[in-house]
Amino acid sequence: MASASIPPVHIARRGLMLVISSPSGAGKSTIARNLLEKDKNISLSVSVTTRARRQSEIDGIHYHFISKREFERLRDSEALLEWAEVHGNYYGTPREAVEVAMAEGKDMLFDIDWQGAEQLQDKMKADVVSIFILPPTMTELQSRLHRRAEDTEEVIQTRLANSRSEIEHWRDYDYVILNDDLQAAFEAIEAIVKAERVRRDRRHGMFDFVRELLEEVPALPVR
Repeated sequence: MASASIPPVHIARRGLMLVISSPSGAGKSTIARNLLEKDKNISLSVSVTTRARRQSEIDGIHYHFISKREFERLRDSEALLEWAEVHGNYYGTPREAVEVAMAEGKDMLFDIDWQGAEQLQDKMKADVVSIFILPPTMTELQSRLHRRAEDTEEVIQTRLANSRSEIEHWRDYDYVILNDDLQAAFEAIEAIVKAERVRRDRRHGMFDFVRELLEEVPALPVR
């Protein structure tokens, strides 16, 4: 006679902060978008920025587009977990929404540069899982920026010039993914997330589960 099915066991855990960085054009935004569509327990941490909105972007979905004065007010009042100046514009992560989500066991995705990643790791190292994405070649990186067709040639050249200094920070990340195949890169990041979710020090509910497990007296088999 088949035994009754065992109900799923829920073990409470703290959410993780998944940081994905790369030079512009290396693929982090595409990978982040695919991850958000497939994994419903991951939410995007929507940054605030002072840069102009691109035609393909929606305020409040991709970024909160704000003035420089408003950004400085948030920064100076400690309302940002991290902030950075990139390509002449300011970017930052609002603190409150992240802290609430983490306490509820939800994972937060951060599409930020190395400066922001460094600040998060300094403040909340135990919660951060950092991934850096590399392009296969600099020529391919330049081609991707042109194919995106969202920036002027001057902006593209600025991004290419800055990409070299950005790539120098690859050593500061927990994981490094080479994006020469988008699907393979995405699957590698999925595997990282699955493994990080079951880390012992992230699953605070495991203490009560193990205690109750050891206190349980199994029923004797019926003869």
